[in-house]
Amino acid sequence: MKKNSTKNARILYEYTKYLGEAKQLDQSTIDGVMKSVNRFEEFSNYLDFKKFRAKHAIGFKKHLTRQKSAVTGEELSKATVLTTIRNLKSFFQYLVTQKGFRAKINYSDIEYFNLSEKDTRIGNAKRKRNVATIDQIMQTMEAMPFTTEIEKRDRALVAFTILTGARDGAVASVKIKHIDLTEQCFYQDARDVKTKFSKTFSTYFFPVGQLPSQILAEWIEHLVKEHGYQQSDPLFPKTKLAHNKNQQFEAVGLLKEHWSNANSIRKIFKHAFEAAGFPYFNPHSFRNTLVRLAENLCQTPEEFKAWSQNLGHESVLTSFYSYGDVPDYKQAELLRKLSKPAEKVSPDIEGQFKQFMEFQEMMAKK
Repeated sequence: MKKNSTKNARILYEYTKYLGEAKQLDQSTIDGVMKSVNRFEEFSNYLDFKKFRAKHAIGFKKHLTRQKSAVTGEELSKATVLTTIRNLKSFFQYLVTQKGFRAKINYSDIEYFNLSEKDTRIGNAKRKRNVATIDQIMQTMEAMPFTTEIEKRDRALVAFTILTGARDGAVASVKIKHIDLTEQCFYQDARDVKTKFSKTFSTYFFPVGQLPSQILAEWIEHLVKEHGYQQSDPLFPKTKLAHNKNQQFEAVGLLKEHWSNANSIRKIFKHAFEAAGFPYFNPHSFRNTLVRLAENLCQTPEEFKAWSQNLGHESVLTSFYSYGDVPDYKQAELLRKLSKPAEKVSPDIEGQFKQFMEFQEMMAKK
């Protein structure tokens, strides 16, 4: 490590604390920000932040465009470059508010952490999302083996995620006590469950068919009756590893412990879908699947609101802005329909649309 990096260490510590405590960002987001700052430090040979000038921002932007991704081996995407630049801009905007930095950094120099309008548009462009249909998820669960304990757990894991739309961090930390099979409910208690923004709320099982509910119920019964699991034990215990005769680690059962992160969950999903002949659909994409299901099932503003609230969203608009893009097939279908002579809209549809708009206005005033 270069000697100048020690001068930056204190303020970096303060900034991470600021992001976590003041901005309430989760650790994965903070890690991403720190990765961006580290990129800049490496480029600038660990320049003392107090010596930052516009030329460093300009040079760093050019440097990023020549860097290659460690994963793909290709040039960094415009989205990655844009995120990195934005993180650096926010960091230096924070610095100019701090004692010892105000008189050292010119605010106008920070503005050089901007990309061209063209590159910004490319970086902000939404990419086509890989979203599973309910049928694909059901076929995957039906294809998954369930002979061993680990296989039973993995199958229940997929079932639980489509039933609740829970984020993978919440899935990794859920305990048996958080599930009420009678009420068909997952109580996302932020004291135990890793929810976004540490929010506590109840999620009632989404109407996705009988199979997922059956798989989950059988899994809980297996844990409790066969292995004496208590209410405070993990619903999805992590895999127990041991050395085989070749002194290599292999899975031998389950531990009464939570996963420390969601990496293992993502691997389980990847293996399950690929084994069923489908592309990999990550756990978070199930939330997109459920929003698309809502577009077909929900008929009233109240139903849309309940569905959105079940996903943990304060507003209906959050669900549709974040997850509700019109899929390609639906986009084509709607445009073909619009090319035909317009049919008279029924009073019922007009009334529903008016009711929905009035509902949105009412919610916006709250």
